[in-house]
Amino acid sequence: MTQVFRIFVSSVQKELEDERLIVQNLVSTDPFLSAHCAPVLYEYEPASSEKALEGCLKALDSCQVYLLIIGVQYGAFNGDLSITHTEYRRAREEKLPILAFIKGSRGMDREEGTGAFLRELEDDGFKYKRFGNVIELQKKVREALVKLLKDRFGIAPTSDENTIAKQTIEATSTFESQPLTRIPWKDLDHKVALQLVKAAENKKEEELSSTDLLAGVMLRGLVWTSPGSEEHYATAAGVVLLAKDPSVVFPQCRVLADAYRGHEPDGEPRDHEDIRGSMPLVIDRAVAFIDRNTRHPMKVIGLNRVRIDEYPIEALREALVNAVAHRQYEDAGRKIILEVFPDRVIVSSPGLPPAPITLASLRKGNYRPCSRNPVLAQCLSYFHRIEERGSGFRRMRDQMLNHGLEKPLLGTDTGYFQVIFPGPGENLDCILVPEARLSVTLAIEAQLNERQKEIINYVLENGGVSSGWCRERFNVAYQTVYRDLNGLKDLGILKQEGSGRSTRYVMRRGDE
Repeated sequence: MTQVFRIFVSSVQKELEDERLIVQNLVSTDPFLSAHCAPVLYEYEPASSEKALEGCLKALDSCQVYLLIIGVQYGAFNGDLSITHTEYRRAREEKLPILAFIKGSRGMDREEGTGAFLRELEDDGFKYKRFGNVIELQKKVREALVKLLKDRFGIAPTSDENTIAKQTIEATSTFESQPLTRIPWKDLDHKVALQLVKAAENKKEEELSSTDLLAGVMLRGLVWTSPGSEEHYATAAGVVLLAKDPSVVFPQCRVLADAYRGHEPDGEPRDHEDIRGSMPLVIDRAVAFIDRNTRHPMKVIGLNRVRIDEYPIEALREALVNAVAHRQYEDAGRKIILEVFPDRVIVSSPGLPPAPITLASLRKGNYRPCSRNPVLAQCLSYFHRIEERGSGFRRMRDQMLNHGLEKPLLGTDTGYFQVIFPGPGENLDCILVPEARLSVTLAIEAQLNERQKEIINYVLENGGVSSGWCRERFNVAYQTVYRDLNGLKDLGILKQEGSGRSTRYVMRRGDE
């Protein structure tokens, strides 16, 4: 039986989130490393009642290798040291093999605690490797782990495994980490940047100063500082996500949307839009394009009259997010294409799945995540609340099936990767309405008396109801009306507006 060595990945979590994910993906997808190693990232460990430091150290004690990544930040203190520094000392005491990787050059400005940490690492005699981007980090991590496994345990990869590893690493594009000088920080869309940092750091707008906002986008690889001038400029990823019109720098950063009358493309679409802007906003506008070019019939379910969507919006949004996050940006001549037909919606993204992912493995759902643009993918997950990495196609499939439609089809066409969403055609009755969309679920409806059901129907038709109308309509005492209306309030169906003679009862929205 093959022994699996657990590798504890230690770093400041927020600052080096992308690097942590890159290491996790590398060890999990590399054919040689995955057979002999298992990455341990504390945030992915099962929930525990233990305090953070105690939990980290307990996880570390179960590992055979300690992998340290150091950036600019020292991290939150726990006593005299940060958690990462404490983990390092624990690994040293336990005499674990220590592999250290430092982000940036020797002259980079780092926090005081980080500087002391690096000096201690040097004094302890541990060699470390420097890296500038995620591709360098992957190569250096793999080299170090391969050497460790060979020297200590006599395990070595085959030539085929080395070839596949090279393909896996090279799937990560260098596009997004390019330090550009075209667009300074002041010219980026700060509203979009604020939305990103708020979501990423789970903070309110009033908690973020302009300094915090700049630090947040720099931390995520979207802005860099030009040496000497100390001016801040967007990286390529920053242009894509935060520029008011990224296509000025990268013409490929657009979505070409067409809605056709017939079942095949023609030269006269009934609606067309060349969608430009910061890509998070472009995704929203693309979803709006689909919304206005698809059907939204009303459906009566029990006491509910519900406006339904022809397609599950979140599945379409996921496909658009994936197209932006994983497309091949080096192909400057092609844009993302969105096509709406009477019987289907197609999202086409430039570039085929990066090796070693294949179309067959995607269709089977049997694949490990391998992101071409990890910075873009991570940031877009904050905007659109897509958090489960690597499960996007499975979620799209489930959302389509839960909507009453066939699962999406995955294919390729002249160098584009396509996601095709089959529609309901003329059978709109096949569309299912999730119970969460219902103002009155069937379970709640069973608890209502006939007067309350009629009150709800009246409110749906007229927008509101008064207690006076109820007394006159049902010829009952005020206390009976009071019980009926308050019962509907307690069930979360109605809410009260106004007071005295002007009091009305209206439907409560789902977000209230």
